[in-house]
Amino acid sequence: MMLALLGIAIAVLLVIRVPVAFAFLGPSIVYMWLNGQSVGNALREVVNAADSFPLLAVPLFVLLGALSNHAGIADRLFRFALAVLARVRGSLGYVSIGTSVGFSWMSGSAVADAAALGKVQIPQMVREGYGRRFATGVSASSALIAPVMPPSIPAVIYAGLAAVSTGALFAASVIPALAMAVGLVIVVAVLVARNPSIRRGTFDRREVAASLKGVLLPLVTPVIILGGILGGFFTPTEAAAVAVVYILIVGVVQRSLSWKGLLQALTETVLTTGAIMLIVASASLLGYILARERLPQLMTDAMLSLGDSATVFLILTVVLCLVLGTIIDATAVLVLVVPILVPIAQTYGVDPVTLGVVVIISLMVGLLTPPVGTVLFVTASVSKARIGEVFRGTLPFLIPFVVIIALMVAFPQAVTWLPGVLGL
Repeated sequence: MMLALLGIAIAVLLVIRVPVAFAFLGPSIVYMWLNGQSVGNALREVVNAADSFPLLAVPLFVLLGALSNHAGIADRLFRFALAVLARVRGSLGYVSIGTSVGFSWMSGSAVADAAALGKVQIPQMVREGYGRRFATGVSASSALIAPVMPPSIPAVIYAGLAAVSTGALFAASVIPALAMAVGLVIVVAVLVARNPSIRRGTFDRREVAASLKGVLLPLVTPVIILGGILGGFFTPTEAAAVAVVYILIVGVVQRSLSWKGLLQALTETVLTTGAIMLIVASASLLGYILARERLPQLMTDAMLSLGDSATVFLILTVVLCLVLGTIIDATAVLVLVVPILVPIAQTYGVDPVTLGVVVIISLMVGLLTPPVGTVLFVTASVSKARIGEVFRGTLPFLIPFVVIIALMVAFPQAVTWLPGVLGL
């Protein structure tokens, strides 16, 4: 009964738009007090959750994305991709996806990707005669590649919670992220084929050469991050720190990062990191309460009663994450469900790395679905479009995401193939 009342209190607070962290923290502290638990113990649990070495990589990767944005790297990637694909019909749709893939190696955040690229891509597509619904849909959907492709901030959080190798999780995420890009390309090809008004552009070799100079140095960043981690030279935290220093040097060399831009990047990093860590800390206290009420054991017994199939477990996990991702911030969901799902996954023989990729992609779909839909709101803001119009634009692009999740559930060994090849 107490657990049910706790859930109702949290749901009510979320419905009235109380920030997720406080919606978790308030009822959790009241629960501790009513059950004779020390409030000091609750605060100690909150502080300990944030005192985690693996989570130290989070502010560094956030800073890396912010610096990349203010150094104009997103704009230069867009210019280069547009120059290369100028003669392809519907090129701007493909450029949007390609630029998101390139920027995802540095941002790790769908919101950062949508904000940095959407304000460049969407107006350009509208000027060239693409429908606003198509423009906002492809821009918002391609932003979901960033939190899956390394360096993924959700992957760093999951790895810390599940006690798995961040490098292995990064490696396992590469193929699904590329598959997401390929799926989006197919949807763009279908939509472009149905719109005869979209024309080809003019290819200019001089523009390709000029724009290439602007992206050569920034494109070394993913080599530093992935090469350093997978080669055993850096931990993820060290790789993030080295990448930040490198982007600072690139910004100075290319004269694209001003003191004002640096200050704005640092401010954004502090605000974003503060929000993430507050959610992690408050959700950790709620997780402690759920463990005290034996919810993980109850869920384990309930799932085992449905059979011993790992596929059934993964399907139920996907459904759970899809539902929770539409109403709760993805970071909070990770902190809540990972400590519960990982032991159950081990019971079914599911690799925790596979579980991590499935959970992350399933949660990211929630960024494109109301009522939370953070990427929807960001895209609507930068494009001056209505939320409903953006959501309708994203609907066709949700199809490849669902297909990829289904394939991972059906063939989970494919997710761990690359980490196995790399010996991770």
